[in-house]
Amino acid sequence: MIRATFIVVALLLAASPVLSPAPAVAADCPRGALDKQYCDWNGDLVADLPLDEKQWVNPDTIIFSYTPVEDPAVYAKVWDGFIKHMAKVTGKKVVFFSVQSNAAQLEAMRSGRLHVAGFNTGSNPIAAACAGFVPFAMMAAKDGSFGYEMEIIVASDSNIQKPADIKGRTLAFTAKTSNSGYKAPSALLRSEFGLEPDKDYKAAFSGKHDNSILGVVNKDYDAAAIANSVLHRMVERKVVDPKKLRTIYKSATFPRTGYGFAHDLHPKLVAKIKQAFFTFEWEGSELKKEFKTADKFIAIDFKHDWDIIRKIDKANGVKYECK
Repeated sequence: MIRATFIVVALLLAASPVLSPAPAVAADCPRGALDKQYCDWNGDLVADLPLDEKQWVNPDTIIFSYTPVEDPAVYAKVWDGFIKHMAKVTGKKVVFFSVQSNAAQLEAMRSGRLHVAGFNTGSNPIAAACAGFVPFAMMAAKDGSFGYEMEIIVASDSNIQKPADIKGRTLAFTAKTSNSGYKAPSALLRSEFGLEPDKDYKAAFSGKHDNSILGVVNKDYDAAAIANSVLHRMVERKVVDPKKLRTIYKSATFPRTGYGFAHDLHPKLVAKIKQAFFTFEWEGSELKKEFKTADKFIAIDFKHDWDIIRKIDKANGVKYECK
């Protein structure tokens, strides 16, 4: 059984005060899969605002992070215009925090050092369960369409023609918290092709989608499971020559990165944070240049929109255990 856990990482954020985890709540409050420090009275599968107003957080500086899928330095620039917009709307100083791993991002929010974030698709359930993350928005096209697909890629000159051919080879995953980088492909290979990691093929973990993609290009890995949205952006930036890669499997469409806030933020601040997302002007922005298929942020319903992701976790035997 796979256990979805994350490592407690010591992060020193000078721009944000270090807060202790919220005190334990009433033992009889409903929480479902949520950690014992959270309650879910309305059954929406995310942590509710603490009943005690003294526990509400209203920081002078808002710390924002984006999921660590690619070069953090690139994304600090990409998000700069949005950061300035959020600062204007909220009246707060807003700082972009470049995280190096999913574990670091999860622990930062759980411990109170991260206030607003974009967690990758696969990390949303564990972020909600273990870090008090409340997702509310996602990037979408003008018509409201959204999503990406998981692809298994190989070098263009590889003799691997179909997923079954991965047997006896090395397949690169990204991290166990990633939907397209681990959860979906491992479940697919097990259910459809009878392939088990480290039994029928060697599983490697690159840490990031771009590492997996470059690893296939450089032939460090025989194949890799990746989010095609990341591949498309790398091709657009001319980091990767698409002629050097070939896709042997493409999944159904999954929801994209979920954006949200820490459950204990003051509701008036939360309202302004949501306003910042839904009033951001995409045209001419660095976000638009980077995320070319996106034109706006749309509201999401975590309970509904992430149902397929939770089903994949269940198929993989994942339990959201918070340590």
